[in-house]
Amino acid sequence: MRYEKLEALLRVALDMRGSAEGISLDDIQRSYGISRRTAERMRDAIERVFPQMEQANPGEVPKRWRIRSGPIANLAGISSEELAALSTAAQIAKRDNIADLPARLETLAAKLKSLVRPEVARRIGPDLEALTEAEEIALRPGPRLTIPNALLEDLRYAILACRKIRLHYRARGTGKLSRQLVCPYGFLYGNRHYLVAYSPSEGISGYRLFALANIEKIEVQQAPFRRRKDFSLQGFAERSFGVFQEDPLDVVWRFTPQAAPDARQFLFHPSQIVEDEPDGSLVVRFRAGGALEMCWHLFTWGDQVKVVEPKRLRTLLGQEVRKSAEKLPG
Repeated sequence: MRYEKLEALLRVALDMRGSAEGISLDDIQRSYGISRRTAERMRDAIERVFPQMEQANPGEVPKRWRIRSGPIANLAGISSEELAALSTAAQIAKRDNIADLPARLETLAAKLKSLVRPEVARRIGPDLEALTEAEEIALRPGPRLTIPNALLEDLRYAILACRKIRLHYRARGTGKLSRQLVCPYGFLYGNRHYLVAYSPSEGISGYRLFALANIEKIEVQQAPFRRRKDFSLQGFAERSFGVFQEDPLDVVWRFTPQAAPDARQFLFHPSQIVEDEPDGSLVVRFRAGGALEMCWHLFTWGDQVKVVEPKRLRTLLGQEVRKSAEKLPG
């Protein structure tokens, strides 16, 4: 346990060293699942060992701390497990068709390997080879959407530089081509990959999703935009069960005693609350939009799950089941 505490302290110190804007007590709490008081003690201990620690945002709240210089970098080694994790991440990105991310991760792994001293490289080499082979990721068969790397590079530039872009976007349903001026904020990756952008157009004035595969061209504008500080990409994503954005629902599902052990291993939504029933069934509660995507997922559980709330979701699930049954032959 003492070694685990020491490891946690070193990791927080490395976080402070690697962050230009610094990290807050809230960041430490979330990252390590600890109490506020423990996070404060960790910060104080790091300051005693690394007196070069400083507040990154004097006069602002919440306070954030960083370590700008000093010998801390010499304490950070690169392990075979970490290099193997990068390789695994690259394979997952390749499997999920996240465009140029695999190449970036592979380049990062190569750069990190070049920093490892020769004697250390010889020692961890066999472990790295064994771990990489053990965590081989199977590529998902079937068709995948093609997204040009040049498009992603231009979008990333616009996001980082806070530049408005003009999208040449072909609607999936109608095939109609439109040209829209938007402010790009980030990406959401899933079965389909999306650009999250703020549309200032009259009658919209809100955040929208644009399928990356449907963007035919973008024109980066000289005009900048100011990112809204109250917007969180993570918060935007958590409003929905999948990617479809709609008004959130208070959802309650009940899994049968037979399905409960499997269901207990799933995180259906970050806001979920799980309750064990006396008969062995499992009740899952969360709040999110995306009713149709919930139905698509519920199909995979068959008759092992019941929609308790809301009635709207229960009705929609029934309709989708009937539609599917009507399409069956015979």
